[in-house]
Amino acid sequence: MKKLLLILICIISICCSGNGAQPLNLSDQKMNNSQNTAQLVFGGGCFWCVESCFNMLKGVEAAISGYAGGHVANPSYEEVCTGTTGHAEVVQITYNPDIISYEQLMEVFFFLHDPTQLNRQGNDIGTQYRSVIFYQDKNEKQKAETAIQVSENSGKWPGKYVTELAPLEKFWPAEAYHQGYYSANPNQPYCSAVVGPKIQKFKKYFGEKGWLKADQIN
Repeated sequence: MKKLLLILICIISICCSGNGAQPLNLSDQKMNNSQNTAQLVFGGGCFWCVESCFNMLKGVEAAISGYAGGHVANPSYEEVCTGTTGHAEVVQITYNPDIISYEQLMEVFFFLHDPTQLNRQGNDIGTQYRSVIFYQDKNEKQKAETAIQVSENSGKWPGKYVTELAPLEKFWPAEAYHQGYYSANPNQPYCSAVVGPKIQKFKKYFGEKGWLKADQIN
């Protein structure tokens, strides 16, 4: 569904961007401010929805759409959409753990997608839409394993979780037009039919918990 709606955008983007995504070193992306910051990278289906929701949370400094987990350098969106590069659509989160915890971010992550669906989310089918958490060290891997177990035990999603755990080797930011895509294109057919309803559900639930930034409360 998403591929068919975006084929023209993909072609235009490739013509304009030339070499596709550019590598991003996680350490280079940390905010140059006095706040304590940490990062994590995960994928839960289409990154437009995931990115948009995480940017609404208190304590999240930035959520960036991109690609990770593949074997091809400098991937373009069109290449990733073929499912042959091994990449997943992911979001890199830079956050302040003094304001929002890793565990809270994981709660949001498992709220936004169905971790029991293998290589798909709804009508978006392919390994690029897989449920995956990329860890940067042993401690983060253990935290991710615990988060998966806690969510699975909660019974929110009936069935066995298929969320993949993998070491983060490189994060490639997606093309510029993907960043903040939903905010810029809320009436695009896929956004209005799929992304919009999920965001409204997210805002209602986490707004009531007091987790949203003030300008996101309505």
